[in-house]
Amino acid sequence: MTNDCIRIGIEFERKNRQTPSRNMLSHLSYGELRKRYGGSSRYPLSAISKATGILSARRKSMKRGFNPKTPYLSRPVLVSCYAFKIQDGNLLISLDAKTRASIPLNARTRRILSDPALKVRSFTLTPDSLSLCVSKDIKEMNSEVTGTIGIDRNLANLTTGNPQEVRFYDFTKILEINENTRRIVRSFRRADARIGKGLASKYGMRRRERTKHLLNLVSKSVVNDAKANRQAIVFEELKGIRRLYNRGNKQGRSLRARMNSWPFFEIKRQIEYKAAWEGVPVITLTTGETRGTTMDCPRCGERLQVPIRGDREHIRQLWCEICERWRDRDLVAVLNISYRGRLRFDRSQAKEGEAVEAVKGNAEHEGQPLILRVDVSKLRLKKTP
Repeated sequence: MTNDCIRIGIEFERKNRQTPSRNMLSHLSYGELRKRYGGSSRYPLSAISKATGILSARRKSMKRGFNPKTPYLSRPVLVSCYAFKIQDGNLLISLDAKTRASIPLNARTRRILSDPALKVRSFTLTPDSLSLCVSKDIKEMNSEVTGTIGIDRNLANLTTGNPQEVRFYDFTKILEINENTRRIVRSFRRADARIGKGLASKYGMRRRERTKHLLNLVSKSVVNDAKANRQAIVFEELKGIRRLYNRGNKQGRSLRARMNSWPFFEIKRQIEYKAAWEGVPVITLTTGETRGTTMDCPRCGERLQVPIRGDREHIRQLWCEICERWRDRDLVAVLNISYRGRLRFDRSQAKEGEAVEAVKGNAEHEGQPLILRVDVSKLRLKKTP
């Protein structure tokens, strides 16, 4: 059905030089789909909606100057938001007025759907998978926020915290996975480029899945801590990182490979959608708001000094002349991000007319935060009895 809708939409586009809207595509193709396929009238509507999205994406690609191929769905897929229900641990689908199909759900899916706050909106069925789209009414906890938790993303670790407590999540395991994958791919000696590309793609997918699993454990831990302590999560905006490590920038291949495999966006994506699911506010500071977060002392505001070249003892530390002490780069960054995120959150709440507590400058940074170090590879999800 979807392919027929795409064909009809492209023919309309060639004749009228415009992409049909969903209503127009429904007017053009609904009668033909009902006559050709019969069955329930709900599935042609879903096919028309899917085809409209595909044609819209094709139009955007053409506007950008690309020449996309004619879209075509090669795998059979059934998507619908009508005529289905969850009953006794099974997904019941109405194929027509007299025929129903029953698909058993696994134990984990049944356990998740047992939450009364969840509502199943639609399903996507393929020959080897079933996906359910669920929604949940979330209560924002903006009025209950008592503080902020800053997040500093680095290549070898993720630092989160505020003046009360700081956590270092070690990403050494992720670096090892990336390096081992590059070493294995470099060892390939194949005369056929297609075979080599297929093997490299296989190991690249394996690397991505292992990395996503470790980041999933970290992101879940960060969101749970923020929700338990009623804190908003604060990110700094990272832009143009990939352009800094392109070929021709007079950098080594190993450095470019490590930096281009840095999953700084993936960890933010996971934290953002999990925080939205739990109602935890997320703030992203602009480049101007985060200027100097690594170089300004979080206690006195003095510009920190870089250690002398060759000083291996303080390789990741900065010197404050006012406080007369060495400070860790990641600790300085996360404290400044947390503090500036609290200022942004208080201003946003004040604009909405809500009562907020007064900000006392840097007084809250007088005490030293509790620093915790976490090995990412040893994180485990808690099993509820």
